[in-house]
Amino acid sequence: MAVLRLIRGPNLLIAAAGVFAGGWIALGQIALPKELLFAALSGIALGAVGNTWNDIRDVAADRVNRPGSRPLAAGHVSRGAADFILFAGTLFGLVFAALVSGRQVLAALAALAVMFLYSPLLKPRLLAGNLAVALVAGSPPFYGAMAVGLPAAGVVPWVLAAWLHLVREIVKDAEDEAGDRTIGRRTLPLVVGRRPALVVAAGVGLLFIPASLLLPRSAGYGGAYFVIALFAQLAVLVAATWLLLGRVERVSALLKGAMVIGLIAMVAGKVA
Repeated sequence: MAVLRLIRGPNLLIAAAGVFAGGWIALGQIALPKELLFAALSGIALGAVGNTWNDIRDVAADRVNRPGSRPLAAGHVSRGAADFILFAGTLFGLVFAALVSGRQVLAALAALAVMFLYSPLLKPRLLAGNLAVALVAGSPPFYGAMAVGLPAAGVVPWVLAAWLHLVREIVKDAEDEAGDRTIGRRTLPLVVGRRPALVVAAGVGLLFIPASLLLPRSAGYGGAYFVIALFAQLAVLVAATWLLLGRVERVSALLKGAMVIGLIAMVAGKVA
């Protein structure tokens, strides 16, 4: 259980679902070609690497922010076990990508490069780390569309998923102020203040709502998308309202739920 918490098991399942969704959106049907299955397994492995590496680099901050819930900070998983996950995850992530195509391997290598650079170089820089995480975390639909040979079909889902991830990352920075201050990071809440940072996050979230209508419309999504997406847009509207009121509790969970609903809506908009 500690290892599952370290690699963020539920988040990896959502990432795999995103890969499948990207493939189904590109194909316009629910199907399981072996390339899509291999891409999903690759995405799970790469996600485990990113989450583990982040916890390795964040041990000091996690001892302040989440001393009981982060396995490395709490001593429930050893550093040696975490290093093994890094090695095995990188190996399996690249092997499964290679079973898809050479282009998939390049995409996997690019994701790994961003993930390994994130904590030491990007995370301490204002908004750079947030954007990097948003781009990588939002990429599973694109990864799935690429696996079935139609990467362009995954661009709109990637953009919308990354958009919500960016809001969520700013919110998480607000939640982690104490630990980030301890280790000297320059996150948005620490540089401009908690209240202005939450207003920025809310503004980005509110801009997502028209984008989630205009981009899918331009990409030819069917009516089923717009019906189901209403629930995701409502969740984002509620999250933005809470942020404007200075509330961060449960906002991350609400945004995660909006992402899942959004994936369902996009699949329905292309398959139905």
